[in-house]
Amino acid sequence: MSLLRVALLAAAIGLACTGQVAAQAAPDAGKPTSIDLWPGSPPGGGSGPKGPERIGQSGTGVGAVSNVSRPRIEVYRPARPNGAAVILIGGGGYFRIGIGHEVIPTAKWLAALGVTPVVLYYRLPTDHWPAVAPFQDAQRAIRVLRAHASELGIDPKRVGVVGFSAGGNLAGIAETRFADAFYPAVDAADQQSARPDFAGLIYPVISLQKPFDTTRSSRELSTQSDAVQAYSVELHVTHDTPPTFLAQAADDPIANIGNSLVMFDALHKNDVDTEMHVFDKGGHGWGLGDPGSAPAQWPRLFAAWARRAGFFNAVDTAPFAVPATSPSNAAPAASDAIPDDN
Repeated sequence: MSLLRVALLAAAIGLACTGQVAAQAAPDAGKPTSIDLWPGSPPGGGSGPKGPERIGQSGTGVGAVSNVSRPRIEVYRPARPNGAAVILIGGGGYFRIGIGHEVIPTAKWLAALGVTPVVLYYRLPTDHWPAVAPFQDAQRAIRVLRAHASELGIDPKRVGVVGFSAGGNLAGIAETRFADAFYPAVDAADQQSARPDFAGLIYPVISLQKPFDTTRSSRELSTQSDAVQAYSVELHVTHDTPPTFLAQAADDPIANIGNSLVMFDALHKNDVDTEMHVFDKGGHGWGLGDPGSAPAQWPRLFAAWARRAGFFNAVDTAPFAVPATSPSNAAPAASDAIPDDN
């Protein structure tokens, strides 16, 4: 039966938390193993972008990656791996990927837990790829990771996804439409299951339906005629959807809190194990959360949930209690949020 823990919180309980870091910075797990998702040209058509990948240098775009022509996963090795792996999917309204302020701090924290962080670089519709391209990449990433599980020291039955904002939409479709063929099989990796074992959706864009169709995500995906039906996550929840953790702020100005509410409702109606946390304040795009803020609690809550469900080791050590810190790289979160950027 579903588990609901909705926390309406005005302040955090003194959690140390990682600040923003540059996109070039890596988790404390050494150089990542980079694995291309496709053996040749990616499926779906589209001309793709020209030139090298771009890394944002200002405002909320600092560390954000765009102009992705080489979809891939980058796998970091924890010092003491416990076998669990999480594919991290940054947000950015399908026009950029929040690697610097969302994905890398979370990867550092997961690596400290012994969880293998896997960073997804997916194609973006704004870069002249079709709307289906990111969904093809996410589905393929899960299969490729499982195909390499043995060499990477990963338990293929403990592979999760965590998505932020638009990345929450992408993770949500990955966990609900895993049985749908977003692309024709290209090699033996496609014999692997595309179903993640668990999912974390953090300030997610869930629905493209009215009245939630005001996001940049909705606009970028609208190049596909049936995008509203195809990519509104709540419409695809079934009893086979994996256990799901939700966290969002009630005052989110980008992705209305109704996104998480409709998702929880769909999960609950289908008897999917789920836990939701709603913080009274926090806005949008907080990544791991600023120290002292209510959203800074979500990493500990997520780790505790994952432990109870058996996806993370049941060893209650310090790294499970608080996110890893990087004092030398820590910086306050940007306050100049771009309206409708996710």
